Amino acid sequence: MSKLKINIILFGIGNIGSTLINQIIESQEFFLESRNIDFHFPIITNSTVAFFEKEGVGYAWETNFVQLAVPFKVEDIIEFAKENEFENLIAVDATASDELIGHYNTLIQNGFNIVAVNKKANTLPIDLYKELRENLKKYDKEFLYETSVDTGFPVLQTLRDLYYSGEKITKIRGVFSDNLSYVFNRFSNEEGTFSSVLKDASLLGLMRSTFKEDLSGNDTARKLLILTREIGKDFELADIKINSLIHPEHLEKNGILNKEAIDRHFKIAKITQADNHVLRYIGEFDVQKNTLEVKLVSEPLTSAIGQLKGSDTIFEIYTQSYSNVPIVIQSASACKQAISRGIITDILKVAEKIKNKEAVWL
Repeated sequence: MSKLKINIILFGIGNIGSTLINQIIESQEFFLESRNIDFHFPIITNSTVAFFEKEGVGYAWETNFVQLAVPFKVEDIIEFAKENEFENLIAVDATASDELIGHYNTLIQNGFNIVAVNKKANTLPIDLYKELRENLKKYDKEFLYETSVDTGFPVLQTLRDLYYSGEKITKIRGVFSDNLSYVFNRFSNEEGTFSSVLKDASLLGLMRSTFKEDLSGNDTARKLLILTREIGKDFELADIKINSLIHPEHLEKNGILNKEAIDRHFKIAKITQADNHVLRYIGEFDVQKNTLEVKLVSEPLTSAIGQLKGSDTIFEIYTQSYSNVPIVIQSASACKQAISRGIITDILKVAEKIKNKEAVWL
């Protein structure tokens, strides 16, 4: 059988995107030998410019991008793909862009499958969420996004498999933020103040642009929304009760954290717990009560969530068949290498589906 050529259009060459290019280039021979798949990157972009290379970028892609990238619109990418008769197109969204998700339907209509780290398309208002899926079905395209909730461990795939097997899912809960996992693991096990742990997390680069999203609970809420929609629930972000970690009384008038106020608040939460308990910030969907909540909880040290270390995340799925024993999926910190491998897993799944479709026509 002839090799299958897959054309990857990469949006976003930051930490994750650049790692993805390098990992695929370095593993190209392996993919050819093991899967008979030949990957190419004919277009790579950052937020403002794109590098177009018909034959696909190589090891010198970073130098070429700096020297040859030009301003672009998504329409330019679609036109370039048509002019060069690219087949088997996969648009990889390695951004956090609000703008790009607005082009998903146009990309699908023009022959692109989509793999995304970006979680925003799956937290759109439900009518837009459904419109996207209607287009996927109409144009027979794929949209995979396992890395939008974790590093690529099969959290969403496990949920889908359970749901479509007819299993009754009764509860989903867990620590979805690796940043906040680090913060509360440190705070629960050490004598330092909460503000000092936040400072250390910031110095380690764990917070960066997601600082406010994590502390507000919005990032956990978005991931919780994605999980619930995977099992057929038409919830909106507004349906989630979000208990933010930072309240107005924890801030100065200029928006800066009031260390004394926030340290006092979390010290009280810590010392008023039952013995052998630790603080965790979780997302939870109770199916039977039909409630969604993001909140700070006190967990027994003996529980799976209570035993978390470092920046680990954890997802617990409770079902009727397994009764009170949850299915537990736990993973380590979301480093760029792990997320990139998760993206590759999704890309390979799309490639296999393309291969199977081609086999039907032979």
